Amino acid sequence: MEQRIIELDVREDLKNKMEPFQKIMECIKGLKDNDIFVLHAPFKPVPLFAVLKAKGYTHEDEEIDEKHWKITFTKKA
Repeated sequence: MEQRIIELDVREDLKNKMEPFQKIMECIKGLKDNDIFVLHAPFKPVPLFAVLKAKGYTHEDEEIDEKHWKITFTKKA
């Protein structure tokens, strides 16, 4: 089974005071088991972790820069 990687950068949205939650939910809607969703955000989006965990995702977070977090979500089969 092919593993897909979907990336979304919401740093610009947040800088422009736009709420990216819907955009994130749209992105994960089509993901299959073992697909990977990589989110780039200006901070560690802790509330999102619980939401996606409830949908079957695990995550790893990495602080790339002062205002750049990379969070990798994997949908568990």
